Amino acid sequence: MAELEETFAAAQTAVKKLREKPDNDTLLELYSYFKQATEGDVSGDRPQAFDFVGRAKYDAWKARSGIKKDSAMRFYIRLVWSISNH
Repeated sequence: MAELEETFAAAQTAVKKLREKPDNDTLLELYSYFKQATEGDVSGDRPQAFDFVGRAKYDAWKARSGIKKDSAMRFYIRLVWSISNH
């Protein structure tokens, strides 16, 4: 697991150094896998209808409910590597 966590940390660093900002769908996907990997299933109430960003983030994370920490890390790593041409 230590190797996976190191690779996950490297992916977090790599995503901050991307030459171009990913599109919003990719950003939500990154966010949802990151949150699932670091905090587990989403908790709390869904944001109000006019909080478009908060609601989109909540829904993206909610869609990952049930994914185990190590799997979420792997999905995050694969996505980062795919958008960074790693």
